[in-house]
Amino acid sequence: MNWDLIFSITNSWALLMWLILAFAPRREIIMKSVFYGGAGLLSLTYAVIIIPLMTGMIDGGSGGTPDFSTLQGVQQLLSSDGGATIGWIHYLAFDLFVGIWVAQNADRYGFSRLVQIPVLFFTLMLGPFGLTLYLLLRATRHNVVADAVVPQ
Repeated sequence: MNWDLIFSITNSWALLMWLILAFAPRREIIMKSVFYGGAGLLSLTYAVIIIPLMTGMIDGGSGGTPDFSTLQGVQQLLSSDGGATIGWIHYLAFDLFVGIWVAQNADRYGFSRLVQIPVLFFTLMLGPFGLTLYLLLRATRHNVVADAVVPQ
């Protein structure tokens, strides 16, 4: 497989979805497009590749079937072209999903785009750190901590 091409296409696609999420109007059709066309398509790409990669039907360059039960096995997988690509697609899909939730939730709770954009940037670049920032920010709008951190 051409791992460089798959990496480049998925990375560029995810960036486009993030730009749309951050700057486009939050109309229903746009949000559905980012959800299904972004997180959904990245997840589908991951699913289509990970099954044959895990079963050894395609070679990711790690020298066999990945072993997720040991640190050495995961390191071996991620040090290969196929493993790094599939791992990156995993991050892209999940971080975009979290970014969509953050954006919709921030809209619901009245946070302006000027506040959202840095949080979305940190979610794109550092995943859980961006989510943590948003949850802390959201907690400032509520008197009850549980309401501030439990997704609704």
